[in-house]
Amino acid sequence: MERIIFHIDVNNAFLSWTAIDLLNHGYKYDIRDSYAVIGGDPKARKGIVLAKSNACKKLGIYTSMTLYEAKKRCSVLKIYPPNYKFYSEMSNKLFNLLNKYTPDIEVASIDECYLDYGKVKNLYGEEYQFAVKLQREIYENLKFTVNIGIANNKLCAKMASDFSKPNKIHTLYNYEVETKMYPLPINDLFMIGKKTSEKLMNLGIKTIGDLANFSYDKLYPYFKNQTSFLINQAKGIDNSIVDSETFIPKGISNEITLEKDVINKEELYPYLMNLCETVSVRLRRQKKYAFVICVILKNNYFKRKSHQKKLVNATNVTSEIYKIAKEILDEMWNDEKIRLIGVRLDKLVDNVMYQASLFDTDTTEESKVDVVIDKLKQKYGNKIITKASLKNDKKQFKGL
Repeated sequence: MERIIFHIDVNNAFLSWTAIDLLNHGYKYDIRDSYAVIGGDPKARKGIVLAKSNACKKLGIYTSMTLYEAKKRCSVLKIYPPNYKFYSEMSNKLFNLLNKYTPDIEVASIDECYLDYGKVKNLYGEEYQFAVKLQREIYENLKFTVNIGIANNKLCAKMASDFSKPNKIHTLYNYEVETKMYPLPINDLFMIGKKTSEKLMNLGIKTIGDLANFSYDKLYPYFKNQTSFLINQAKGIDNSIVDSETFIPKGISNEITLEKDVINKEELYPYLMNLCETVSVRLRRQKKYAFVICVILKNNYFKRKSHQKKLVNATNVTSEIYKIAKEILDEMWNDEKIRLIGVRLDKLVDNVMYQASLFDTDTTEESKVDVVIDKLKQKYGNKIITKASLKNDKKQFKGL
């Protein structure tokens, strides 16, 4: 069966959904056609542009710009507060509409998702024509537009949906990668952040094609274990599945909203360590083990994403959970400003059957040590003892 993946992305979601809400309550015009932005209180951390109309975009107003600066660029600018409850309702309506065609939907954020169309193509026909039908149905029923990217994997579907907007359908099949993706500037490559793209450009890598054809050995000294990932991204290689269970809360999780946006990955490690310790303690109290570890990030304009790893052996050991969570964070990092970080443990089991390999060490004894540490902390407080293996990344936070 041929893999055919859709990436469906709401065009200017926060502005569109606010416009719909206002029109539903008797507003006399569509703010999408005016000088309008969505933003919070200028006196608080939320005093930035979360979404802007096309008219504002033409004036140079961009997402994450301060509202103060936006007002300077547009004297007639109107600022509308975000309504996350309504956004959630509209998001759910979209995913429910898609779900009637297939359950194989992975929610990537509040306004975008992946859909595995290959599994249902025999029911609904040729993918491009179905995308046209789907786009029309979404607009007629929900009153907002979407971009749809069609490809043979999630990475290329995501890239395709970003080619041009709004209300467009683009394809990026495997045979189209060299002609459609290679000529794009390197900073257009999904999951490649600003700092990484700057390092690549300093090496003479200006386009995605340059990276795809660059020598692994020459790139490795600069990017180490990320080298294969970078080259595969540039070649449009992605074997990840559409995971319909990504956001189903069946496990143990904890999140923290940071006091300020964090732009340095290393600054997130102490928060990640504390989150891992918190969820692993709860896991051990329930006498359970986790087969899946997931890291959650939300950036400074509220885009939420998560990556997860499935383990061969379920675990409840803090140091092991942290080690894997740290690897996941390193893999998903793309130099964004982060305002929230979370850890979730999924696929919980009551017993662990250990499948050993030549290079593994049984963590049963370490799990027993963690249980003893849990009891000491419960009796004498969190600062009474810390594992030496975790000490370098350890940091105390209130409320964790």
